[in-house]
Amino acid sequence: MAKVIAICNQKGGTLKSTTTVNLGAALALQGKRLLLIDADPQGDLTTSLGWPDNDNLPVTLATLMERVIQDELIEPESGILHNSEGVHLVPTNMELSGLEVALVGVMSREFVLRSYLDTLKDSYEYVLIDCMPSLGMITINALAAANSVIVPVQAQYLPAKGMTQLIKTIARVKKQINPSLAIDGILMTLVDARTNLAKATEDTLRQQYGKILRIYDTKIPISVKAAEASAAGQSIFLYDGGSKVAEAYAELAKVVLSDA
Repeated sequence: MAKVIAICNQKGGTLKSTTTVNLGAALALQGKRLLLIDADPQGDLTTSLGWPDNDNLPVTLATLMERVIQDELIEPESGILHNSEGVHLVPTNMELSGLEVALVGVMSREFVLRSYLDTLKDSYEYVLIDCMPSLGMITINALAAANSVIVPVQAQYLPAKGMTQLIKTIARVKKQINPSLAIDGILMTLVDARTNLAKATEDTLRQQYGKILRIYDTKIPISVKAAEASAAGQSIFLYDGGSKVAEAYAELAKVVLSDA
């Protein structure tokens, strides 16, 4: 059975998609069979893996979840895209926004994504879900389907109130929907080690949350190369394998593997 990890923060700009791409690529380089799920209607993960024209994809996450809702048979490989780095992807587009609205009236609406993943778990060792920057029904579906959560947090500032809300939401999902859900750790991203602000942010983060949550020692540095890699539809390992960003995601992958 695959370990399912949701990459989640309701704030935008925290490198959720970048982290999903590059952690996934790092695990693939370790020979792991993995599936990435783009659960954000903006489709940044889909674009970052080489499919920028996501509006014309015949099968997306919305299609597959709709089939679950309609109790239709889903072929195991239906809609799954494969790239040259050994990563498998369930893509998405703006249709997912419409599905989120439709889920309100669906029986067992929190478990639609889990039901879909149950058909695939034996085929993969890891499933990473790139969540949208909100705590709506699609994100709740991701948390209901996940074994654990990694929370990327931008190092330029600490959105403490937002972090508190996210942790409360995860705790509520754990209590009411998914008792096995855990937070693997908080990942600091966009870190500029030259600034006092980055250090102050890390200190505040550790003071407020360090006693109850793991804060990864690995930090993702700010880098133009990482943005360029996403625009090129590649992981940082393929685009600039010798960079500090690649080194950081390789370190994070080792921690994730050690947690298994």
